[in-house]
Amino acid sequence: MSPWPAPCWPRSRRCWTPPPAPRSRRSLAGSWAVSGFLSSGRSWGTCGSAGGGTPRPPPPGPPVSVGRGGHGHGGWGFGGGQRVTPPFSLCPGEQPQGVSRGPGPGGPGQAEPPPAKSAAQLKKEAKKREKLEKFQQKQEKNRELQAQAKAKPSRARRELQGLRYETPTPPGCKKDVGGPLPESYSPAYVEAAWYSWWEKEGFFRPECGRSLDTPNPRGVFVMCLPPPNVTGTLHLGHALTVAIQDTLTRWHRMRGLTTLWAPGCDHAGIATQVVVERRLLRSRGVTRHQLGRDAFLGEVWRWKEEKGDRIYQQLRRLGASMDWERACFTMDPKMSRAVTEAFVRLHEQGLIYRSRRIVHWSCTLRSAISDIEKRELGGRTLLRVPGYEEPVEFGVLVAFGEDAEVVVATTRLETMLGDEAVAVHPEDPRYQHLRGRHVLHPFTGRRLPVLHDPFVDPQFGTGAVKITPAHDATDFEVGQRHGLGGATVIGEDGTMVNVPAPFQGMPRFKARSALLETLKERGLFRGVSENPMVVPICSRSKDVLEPRAVPQWFVRCQGLAGAAAAAVRRGDLRLHPASHARTWFSWMDNIRDWCISRQLWWGHRIPAYFVTINDPRDEDDRFWVSGRSEDEARAKAAAAFGVPPELVNEDVLDTWFSSGLFPFSIFGWPDPTPDLERFYPGSLLETGHDILFFWVARMVMLGLALTGRLPFREVYLHAIVRDAHGRKMSKSLGNVIDPLDVIAGVSLQELHQQLESSNLDPAELERAREGQKRDFPEGIPECGTDALRFALCAYTAQGRDINLDVGRVLGYRHFCNKVWNGARFVLRALGEGYRPPPAPQEGSGGPRGALAERWVRSRLSRAVQGCGAALGGFDFPGATTAVHGFWVYELCDVYLVRGVLGGPGGVQGAVRDTLLTCLDAGLRLLAPFMPFLAEELWQRLPPRAPPAPPSICLAPFPEPEQVRGAGGVGVSGGSLGGLWAPTPLTPPVPLGFLQCPDPAWGSRARRYRGLLRALGGVGAVRLLGGGEGPPQGCAVAVASDRCTVHLLLKGVVDPPKELSRLGGRREELEKALERLRERRGGPGYAQKVPPHVQEADAAKVSPRGLGGLRWSIEGWGRPWRGVGWILGSPGGLRRCWGGLVGSGGPRGVPGGPGGVPAHVCPSHS
Repeated sequence: MSPWPAPCWPRSRRCWTPPPAPRSRRSLAGSWAVSGFLSSGRSWGTCGSAGGGTPRPPPPGPPVSVGRGGHGHGGWGFGGGQRVTPPFSLCPGEQPQGVSRGPGPGGPGQAEPPPAKSAAQLKKEAKKREKLEKFQQKQEKNRELQAQAKAKPSRARRELQGLRYETPTPPGCKKDVGGPLPESYSPAYVEAAWYSWWEKEGFFRPECGRSLDTPNPRGVFVMCLPPPNVTGTLHLGHALTVAIQDTLTRWHRMRGLTTLWAPGCDHAGIATQVVVERRLLRSRGVTRHQLGRDAFLGEVWRWKEEKGDRIYQQLRRLGASMDWERACFTMDPKMSRAVTEAFVRLHEQGLIYRSRRIVHWSCTLRSAISDIEKRELGGRTLLRVPGYEEPVEFGVLVAFGEDAEVVVATTRLETMLGDEAVAVHPEDPRYQHLRGRHVLHPFTGRRLPVLHDPFVDPQFGTGAVKITPAHDATDFEVGQRHGLGGATVIGEDGTMVNVPAPFQGMPRFKARSALLETLKERGLFRGVSENPMVVPICSRSKDVLEPRAVPQWFVRCQGLAGAAAAAVRRGDLRLHPASHARTWFSWMDNIRDWCISRQLWWGHRIPAYFVTINDPRDEDDRFWVSGRSEDEARAKAAAAFGVPPELVNEDVLDTWFSSGLFPFSIFGWPDPTPDLERFYPGSLLETGHDILFFWVARMVMLGLALTGRLPFREVYLHAIVRDAHGRKMSKSLGNVIDPLDVIAGVSLQELHQQLESSNLDPAELERAREGQKRDFPEGIPECGTDALRFALCAYTAQGRDINLDVGRVLGYRHFCNKVWNGARFVLRALGEGYRPPPAPQEGSGGPRGALAERWVRSRLSRAVQGCGAALGGFDFPGATTAVHGFWVYELCDVYLVRGVLGGPGGVQGAVRDTLLTCLDAGLRLLAPFMPFLAEELWQRLPPRAPPAPPSICLAPFPEPEQVRGAGGVGVSGGSLGGLWAPTPLTPPVPLGFLQCPDPAWGSRARRYRGLLRALGGVGAVRLLGGGEGPPQGCAVAVASDRCTVHLLLKGVVDPPKELSRLGGRREELEKALERLRERRGGPGYAQKVPPHVQEADAAKVSPRGLGGLRWSIEGWGRPWRGVGWILGSPGGLRRCWGGLVGSGGPRGVPGGPGGVPAHVCPSHS
């Protein structure tokens, strides 16, 4: 039976039957419409019977004529059609409109026969029938084509259909590379089977290949992974962290250092408890309070055992080379023991204490929290608050009081029921007559003193402010200064307590509305004005946080923060980028005590016990003792008070407290273990700049307090990943990207299905779907792990957020394919019988061969040097540029195509040796960024002389002097090709001209003109005589101080077209700069915007940021760094090859002593 009742139209009273055959939604877009609307692919149910597809009632409305719907629009099908009988049946006892039941010629109850039609009408109807038949035939053909298109995968899906590795390989066994290399690159094929072999062989362990008892002369590199939440799944923030950390770890391992990257997982107190509570409520309909604490914790542990390993498997998918045998969970016994030890030590030292203070309280979680979001409001704003059906108004200032007495204003009217005083500025002339007087509270009737305190701003509101010590941090301090009470009027669940009727028990924001109405009724309301303010939001529950004075446990931070700030000022702890030091000092110099207790059940129970004695002093913190065990606590209580403790503390510790111990607790602290001695302090901490205070600062403070040493020597803070439009990633926007979807590919339909399994409300779900359709109309193609890692590293410009475009990740998959094809060419050129020489040899294939080989070796040497220097300075874009540039623009596009294939004769011995050197060193350059691709190709190289490393993970990172060719040449073919290579040229290719003032260099250039022509990819190379200038219309580049290269681009490059393109780019940059300047010049920018964001904005308007890019576009016809763009400059150059510099004389080769590196053209794209 249909789930819908038999639907009848209110007006036509007609009931629907299913259409003759269900059609796809797309095929009906241009079909005939029935009764004024187009079917969406779902059939309507009949009276009492189920229709095909998903039945649902039709929209109300009168029947209209049937016509052709707007083709492709899916709109109403009006116009042009003949009125035909729609395929619906009548409900019992009903008749169609326009049908008479009166008597007629046919007898009682029979309708009159229609009048006879004329010949013209019959002819017209015949034509219409003919048109209808043609149209139906066309529609049928369209449906067939659409069915074929639906069966055919989209472009994104076609990208997913790569070769798969199907050779049976048990987990942990080495992958079979004995077969032929596939013709094209496939991420699924390349990335299969390698990781389990790496892990089983122990390549990621610091003990691999060496004894830890013997010091390594190259040093030790230790880093711990920021422990992800056990509730979490992989997101792009994790992927960025893994890409950067694994690149650094693999680089240091290949350099010969003893390397340890320690993984871990955080118990995530609030997040895990919320997830398990929701699961219990959804599956069993019970709350944690109904279960009880012990039973609920059992459910959490069961959930952890079931789901907790998921993120570890996802990290393996990203190729993270961690020592999994040292992985730990923050609730493991050894970690819990470290937490207990840390608390007891700090409590005994007086650095942890208990006190009643203002904290951020989540009424939804019923706990103090620290993870807050601050939402700035410019004025009146309606916000959705959990537990309230209607939005709540914020950003307004409500004034109330007696005109003849004192009028006060507040943004939180509900707290007035807890007022203890009214404060004014001591020098405000309006209130001098109120010194020593009191005012009467309009609801409680209490007499409230009028305080004269300089903290009051006379210009704000009426100049008189209410004081509520129990619900405002500033008021709490005022109350302590003046000895005021502090009655709580908002309970832990957000309802009003200790207040008069009718407000008792009301939810706080409903009480706000009720108080406003009551003030109006009593004539005390004096108006509402907009007031910009900041609203604290709970990052987990999205509840508006309530300041409440609650007894909590705190850490005294002033002394600890002073030591942490001094470490950075002395240079003992270095922050990268250095701009974050300003933020560090701002936080450390203005720090407040840290609330470390949470009213949760999941987490580390605070090891403190309450002692009950008869003492008239109300000092809660005096009657608590801490202990590593109950026996120790009893002994302390007996020694201090003579009685045993009676109550164990029910609270748990803030998750950040246990995370702050992570750098040394993972190695067994407080026990003096061998790992703690070898691997603490660590070398580097790498994480996002958004947790510089939450985690990094607390690790430094706790490390200094508990071990006396810094937990690490350097901190690298990466940027935040945003979507391609610069927006923060949010499920409600539909722009959250799962890294595994980028790796394996996903269709748009699958993206929609992921949204439907989330907790979004219908409005957010629809908005998210639209966002996915806009950003990923054909889904996300399969890009692979290597391409994603390389893209994230290439994006990581210091101090800036990352606007990730999946299209760029796909571009790096194409780069993988370039590397793959280059390696296939080299392996074919080497041949099966080739054996590498025992040591690199100088090319001996004649002048041409020697020159080409020395040239490509010099380019390789420069790439090795540039990559190593960039990684050492945390310049990941510089490192990826060096590697990418060598592979694409120097090895594949120049040497392999023009140097090897472009000359006469076959591939000789010296050329083969150079090919192997370039491929071997090039793969080792790639290995830190693209471990799977590098391993797959490296394992297929000709066997090397023993002892050869078993994996590229353990192969030495190349050194510049090991790959550099000896001897030298004069000029560069790359300088010629670099002037035009990225420009789409058609024959004839441009001519090149060399200008060499030195006759000796001119002779050498003349001798190598053939090679320069091949490497440069130009039509011919001509040497200009003394005093002879180049022809008009040349681009010029300085190859060295002894040679200038000119390329005739006149007639090849279209200058107006290039100018037009660059002009559009310039306009875009001008708009971006203008928006940025407006933001920096806005009111409150210097006070409200975090220092690191201000530094990033300043970098963008600097000559090296957007401003410099605009300048380079404006000055595309002017000299820049020794290169003059005379005519037709290809301003869109993304990369140009530099040239070789002189040798045979004192200058040597690039990067060598006295070397003058050739110019690399600037990027204007």
